[in-house]
Amino acid sequence: MIFTSQMIRLFAVVLRRDTDAVTEELLRQGVMQFVKVSGITPEESKSVADISPGLPPAELAEARKRIEGILSEGGFVPSMPETIDLTDRNKLDLLGERKRIEEIAAELQTVREKQDSVRREMSEIADIKHRIATHIRGISPDTLSTKYSFVSLKVGRIPSSNRPLLEDRLKSIPSALIPTGEDDTTAGFILVSMKRDESEIEAILSEAGWKVSEVTGRGAVVGEEAVRDLEKKLVALQSSADELATRQSELVGKHKDSLVDAWVRIRLYELYATIQSYFKKTARTVIFNGWIPLEKRQAAEKGINEATGGNCYLEWHRPSPGEEGPDAEHVPVQLRNPRFFSPFQMLVKNFGIPEYGTIDPTPFVMITYLCMFALMFADVGQGAVLLLSGILATVFFGKKKPNVVNLAKLIVFCGAASIAGGALFGSYFGVRLLKPLWFDFHGIVSGEPYGTSHIKDIFTILEISVYFGIMVISAGILFNWVNMLRQRRILKLLLEKSGIVGGWFFWGGIYVARYMVTHGYREFPKASLLFVLVGLPALLMFLKAPLAHARQKKAFTPMSPLTFLMEWVVELLELFSGYLSNTLSFMRVAGLGIAHASLMIAFFEIARMANGGSGGPPYTVWYFLVLLFGNALVIGLEGLSAGIQALRLNYYEFFSKFFRGSGEAYSPISLRSR
Repeated sequence: MIFTSQMIRLFAVVLRRDTDAVTEELLRQGVMQFVKVSGITPEESKSVADISPGLPPAELAEARKRIEGILSEGGFVPSMPETIDLTDRNKLDLLGERKRIEEIAAELQTVREKQDSVRREMSEIADIKHRIATHIRGISPDTLSTKYSFVSLKVGRIPSSNRPLLEDRLKSIPSALIPTGEDDTTAGFILVSMKRDESEIEAILSEAGWKVSEVTGRGAVVGEEAVRDLEKKLVALQSSADELATRQSELVGKHKDSLVDAWVRIRLYELYATIQSYFKKTARTVIFNGWIPLEKRQAAEKGINEATGGNCYLEWHRPSPGEEGPDAEHVPVQLRNPRFFSPFQMLVKNFGIPEYGTIDPTPFVMITYLCMFALMFADVGQGAVLLLSGILATVFFGKKKPNVVNLAKLIVFCGAASIAGGALFGSYFGVRLLKPLWFDFHGIVSGEPYGTSHIKDIFTILEISVYFGIMVISAGILFNWVNMLRQRRILKLLLEKSGIVGGWFFWGGIYVARYMVTHGYREFPKASLLFVLVGLPALLMFLKAPLAHARQKKAFTPMSPLTFLMEWVVELLELFSGYLSNTLSFMRVAGLGIAHASLMIAFFEIARMANGGSGGPPYTVWYFLVLLFGNALVIGLEGLSAGIQALRLNYYEFFSKFFRGSGEAYSPISLRSR
């Protein structure tokens, strides 16, 4: 769990007759990350060739994605069954499946087009309704034409016999048709529509025998009638939209089983073809190459031997620590943390994949991240809100969105950390309900500390955050030493900024700074001790440039000493300023905690003022509304800020000491591959 998994590379030669059996076994086990066969001489390459799959992988992938797209419209996510017959791929008729997929897609496309049409019409009618409702008084053709060039209002009459024709033709156009009266031969209407439909509207009105007339004194009434008419249309359109959504789900559900069955067979054949794309064949044999976790070697070897009846040649190669060359660069990295750590492993992977054979910082990140979050966002009540929100999000998203679920789990952890911090500092939605287990954070910020803790001022809180930062940076330096030892990079171990000399300089500097603080900033340690603590490591840093120069077998010139001197000066400046800024950067942990307490104090003061001041009436609804709004704002803004700052300190102050994100994630081809 502390280090990445050990990997081993397999070079295998099997008989061509066993190709399918070996492929099926490798797919069943799903533990090998294949790599292109290398190390073949030009003469040997003439006798080897690629294996051509029976079906083009690109067409298989396209058909699979089409099925996934169709199923997603019904809320279904296909997956491989727990038990599967790997020979089922032989039943695949890709041409027939593609034809059937297109037929289903065409049915769905018809429904989608109707849905798009309904959504557009609803949007346009809602826009007209909003414009009329906003300016319902004084509505007339003149006011609309001058204020809103995109809305048109027409007043006129048509022969009564043409009324059904007009109403039918206007159904497909976003509009409101309001009757104004009818006599024996004609019917009057007010028509509200979008001006962009003007030409189509004019054609319909002409066909219906529309004659322009006038209406007076009906501005507000017309507006109200138009709004009511449009609301009826919106209700009818929403009903149509619901029916279409139901139709879409029913259509997908109708074909679900057959589509999932086709997806399984297509995916199976696609994985099978992907594996064989890494194979090389000769007249009688097949060669392949790939990486497997060391603990899976025995099972893989047994499976291949059984698939071939023992007629195979297997050669295993373990990469050496610190090995240079293609092997060291392309060894895949497997992080082997329990699922409990998945949110924090996500944070590590977002920064990068660690080099093969180095420390996986996930467990330590969990500790540092949660400690920092607890110090910056310490409140039992607000932490409980975060905890509950994370649990609800985890249940809601389930297995549909793994990254979102990991984020939700991270919120759960942060909520728990916040609850612990709130208990330590005695904060319950900003109120001191119980005695703090450590010290009264809010009381210190407000100038009225509670309890007998020796921590009674802000400067002591800042000091705590600095000491915490020193521990985190020190852990990063020690991690770097372990990595350099495992990779046998002795020169970097000794002289790198995070190496032995760099750590010596950092801890010596910490002692000197502590000594000065305890002596009132008036005294340094003795000169001999000062030289041992910071002077000697600074001088040893000078050796880095000439030793690296010699190791690379570069020629020395008269300018070389000056170059080494300049590099040394720059290195010292970077070392001093870097470690100083890294350490002081952790003061933001205390700063965010102080800001969190200050905001809650401010909101309680605003609530008191809204309640009428200190001499005001008993608690009013305004008092509780202000506190509710304040807590919601603090949870949203301060919670996000604390999470970001904890992540930033891990990435830039901790990871920068040891983490080299140049690794390649282990991604074997298996039945669960995505």
